[in-house]
Amino acid sequence: MFSKAHHLLQLRFLVFASNRQFWKDAASRVAATCSTICPDQAEILRETGIESPRNSSEVFKKWGCTENDLLNIFSRHPYLRNARVTPLSSKLELLSSLGITTSDLVKMINCRPRLLRCRINNCFHERLEFFRTLFGSGEVLRKAIVRNPSLLTYDLQDRIKPVIASYEEMGVSGNDLTIMLMSRPTMIARTSFNEEKMEFIKKTGVSKGSKMYKYVVVLIGISRIETIQEKVANLEIFGCPEDEVWSLLGRAPFILTLSVEKVKRNMIFLVGTMKLSPKLVLQYPHLLFSNLDMVLKPRLLLAGKLREMKLQPQITRSNMMRAIRMKEERFLTVFVRCHPENVAKELLEFYKNAKCMKRLAQASKKKVVNIGFPF
Repeated sequence: MFSKAHHLLQLRFLVFASNRQFWKDAASRVAATCSTICPDQAEILRETGIESPRNSSEVFKKWGCTENDLLNIFSRHPYLRNARVTPLSSKLELLSSLGITTSDLVKMINCRPRLLRCRINNCFHERLEFFRTLFGSGEVLRKAIVRNPSLLTYDLQDRIKPVIASYEEMGVSGNDLTIMLMSRPTMIARTSFNEEKMEFIKKTGVSKGSKMYKYVVVLIGISRIETIQEKVANLEIFGCPEDEVWSLLGRAPFILTLSVEKVKRNMIFLVGTMKLSPKLVLQYPHLLFSNLDMVLKPRLLLAGKLREMKLQPQITRSNMMRAIRMKEERFLTVFVRCHPENVAKELLEFYKNAKCMKRLAQASKKKVVNIGFPF
């Protein structure tokens, strides 16, 4: 019994060894047959001093990247250190055909770290032809891709073309569509329209010929219905009628980009502290965009200081809107530096201290640094 088992083990070992040798010889023959560079060509390359890149770092350097560029790229996406040479070289060549430079590439990797891991070569020429027709020139297309590298990765048939068609159907096309694609990189990914959103656009009262129309359509298109409703309700709680809120969004659609918390803080200060009527705030939308701690509060406090010192010119209710809207240098020139040097110095010191006053717990608030995209 033992002898029979021993012979079976010997037989299995011989079969395994012969199969291993067979596959080893076959692999050698395939490698020799499929080699892209024959021995003579390799010899020529060595004689001329031309060597193919051995790793991703050499590929990037050959493409024109500096050591600082490599540091930024690898720190953003360490996987690229071990990327395969051939696919990486192919993708960089495609980017070169678009006019992408090394500095552009660093920006693109910062926005989309996994860009060079995506199959950007899929339908590349069809995608390129579509975008060149859409943007009108290669330079504008290059800027758009640097701004939003995902244009190279979105599905052309199922995502890009339907979204572009929906905007064109609504009257946003040509140069207007190009401007919005450049300024709102999330358009392709986040756009969705339904009957409720179409109703929102109608409520704003903006006509297709208005300069604000494209902004209204795009900002409503990329926003969630719940978010839009929440922001409208946030203004209504201060006594603003719904129809006037929608009219405001038609005149100043970028209010949809402000957070609910920021609008609420500004409204509480404007209505509660400055005693402005909600309807007046709707007439001057810039009040909602103004920074509460750096503009609204300091300038209101300075107005009180000017009254206390009985100085002219003063910030009154009649010119308050204009004073808030002024740029910093213009504001200081009109209301501070126009006084004698000693008085101007005192007012400037008071104004700077007022700007240093933070809201409760503001100093302990964690600062969130957003890296990449979307913003």
